[in-house]
Order: sequence, then C-alpha cells, then structure tokens
Amino acid sequence: MRKKSEPTQVLSLEIEDKSQRAVQSVEVGGRLLLALADSGSALSLKDLAARAEMTPSRAHPYLVSYGRLGLIEQDSSGRYDLGPAALRVGLASLQRLEPMTVAEPVIRQLAAQTGHAIAIAVWGNFGPTVVRLIEAQQQLHVSLRIGSVLSLFDTATGRAFASVLPQERLLQAIAGPLGEAMPQEKWQQRQPEIQEIVQEARRHGVSRAISNPIPGVNAFSAPVFDLEGNPVMVITMTNHENRLPAAWKNEAVSMLAEAVKELTLRLGGQQPAQA
Repeated sequence: MRKKSEPTQVLSLEIEDKSQRAVQSVEVGGRLLLALADSGSALSLKDLAARAEMTPSRAHPYLVSYGRLGLIEQDSSGRYDLGPAALRVGLASLQRLEPMTVAEPVIRQLAAQTGHAIAIAVWGNFGPTVVRLIEAQQQLHVSLRIGSVLSLFDTATGRAFASVLPQERLLQAIAGPLGEAMPQEKWQQRQPEIQEIVQEARRHGVSRAISNPIPGVNAFSAPVFDLEGNPVMVITMTNHENRLPAAWKNEAVSMLAEAVKELTLRLGGQQPAQA
C-alpha cells in the first residue's frame, strides 16, 4: 500500500564548512528579508523573488513561514513588506550599538593601513570636539588631543560638520578657539563660505583643510550618519603634507570615504537627502 505523499516542505540542509555548520534554508530565506530591507517599499512576490535571485514558487514557502513569525506582512494589494517582528529585531540591534565601540576597529584598521593620524569628533556644546585619537605612525607635532574643540571653518573636521548640520544647530555652538558664539551679522557674512563648504563636500564626499589651521599639515574628514541621516561623528585623517597630499583623489582619502560608509552601514544609518 502506497503512503500518501507528504506536503512539499522547505528543506533545511546542514552544510559543513571548514569552520562551522550552517543551515542552507536560513541563508536562502535570509536573502528575501535582505531584499525587502534594501527595497525601501513593499514588493510583489514576483519582484521580491527576482531581487532575491530565486523563482516565486521557491520564495513563497519562506514568505509563509516568515509571515507566521511576523517577520514579513502583506498589504491589501498582496505585496510583501517587513513585519513587526523585523522591526523589533532591528530596533533591538540599534539599541545595543555603541557608535564608539563600532568605530574603534574601523579607525584602528584605517590608521594601520594609511599610517596617518585618525581622530573621531562629535558635536559638543561648543562645536566639533575630539573624543578619540590614534597617533600617526611617524611623529606628528600638532596640538590635537582628546577634548580639543575645533574651529568650524578652519579645520576639515569643522567643515565636515558644517556641510551636513542644519544652520540652527551651527548657530547654537560655533567652535572657535575658545568656543565663542558668533554674532548674527558675522554669521551672515559667512554664508557664501558655508555654501562652498557644502558643495565641496557633496562633490568629493569628504571635506578638506590644506595647511590650515597648522601650516604644512593637511587633513580630510567625513561624517558618519545615523538612521535619520544625522551626523553621529566625523572621522578625520591628518598628517604632514609630504605624507598626506592635498589632492582629492588619493588612496588614503578613498579609504577614509569607504570607512565612513562602512560605519554608517554598521550603525543602520543613511546619508541625508541632498536639498
């Protein structure tokens, strides 16, 4: 007597690799979740399956299971989107992230690969404030130390913040040598310079200071963003001009740009939309 055929099920094959075992079906199904996360909107079964590089018939059983778990949901038109359980997982991950902890291995690697001094600055009460510093491999005689408050217009770090922060924030705390506030009239006179800073950062993806404020020392900076597109920190690379050329296109600057992109991604962030 023949047995009744069992319903088709998604196979959970365990794969052995050199270091650890893995469940193939989890990895395959995970492509659907990642595709939804990257899409920015709900997708039809056909479009979602295509983005995950599988057929709709193969994708559907995974979506049924994820729907039962609350990881995905369907709207009234039948399109799929991330569900409440996916939101819980994402928020839990973000809440456990400590930006400085996440940034530490990235800046250490950047410093080791380039040999340049690498600093992290956050926006403090008086403007850009250095909170972490890795010295250059060859001695660099500059007065940059943890706790230093940097000029908004005369440093690459300050210019990086100025390129992305709203002007109301900048007016609240203008970073001069002593953190002094800038009079409104003088601030208005700075508007052309601010616009130049913004456009320069948009063109090149980084901000730059050449022999300023310290003669013979160059610096490049770029911001790291959070989920809402706000700058969490600015990463700065600096060294003597004979070790760090002023050219926008050089290997070290490209590595800096990639490092901030990686950190933004790790923090679940995104670059703000350009006006």
